[in-house]
Amino acid sequence: MFGITPLGWVHTLGSLPAVPLAAYMFIKHGRIVPRSKAGLAYFLCMLIGCCTVFLVAHQPISPAIGAVTLLLLLAGYTVGFIPWKGQAGVYLETILLSLTAFLLMVPTVSETLRRVPDRHPIVTDPHSPLLSGVLGFITIVLVVGVTAQVFYIRKQSRYVAR
Repeated sequence: MFGITPLGWVHTLGSLPAVPLAAYMFIKHGRIVPRSKAGLAYFLCMLIGCCTVFLVAHQPISPAIGAVTLLLLLAGYTVGFIPWKGQAGVYLETILLSLTAFLLMVPTVSETLRRVPDRHPIVTDPHSPLLSGVLGFITIVLVVGVTAQVFYIRKQSRYVAR
């Protein structure tokens, strides 16, 4: 089904829960919270996706996206343990983990539009205007979202300081 191999299903079903987990944390906390139950589940799902992409990817850019996502994920989850980071650590953690969610959504949207419905996908050309438009929209959401997160964190830190 959908031209996905058994290993491809492990990749897809292993990483797919990261999408609603990220959405939940963005809605509830305004960012991905790494030291929470949802944050741990997000990390594990993203780790499965990042590690298996090298085995299932068909596009030449996919391993590079997987490697960058893995580096951002590890950096985002470890920056909180650096003792000298101060308030900058929260900003860095938020930006890094928001970038992982963005890099998760790019192939998720692309692969979904290029595979669904089965045998008659919405998009057949990787350079389709629809696909380009959706990816452009996701990029705008990233820029606006990260900007809003930074302002929110700044506002919270000022409130706590009073």
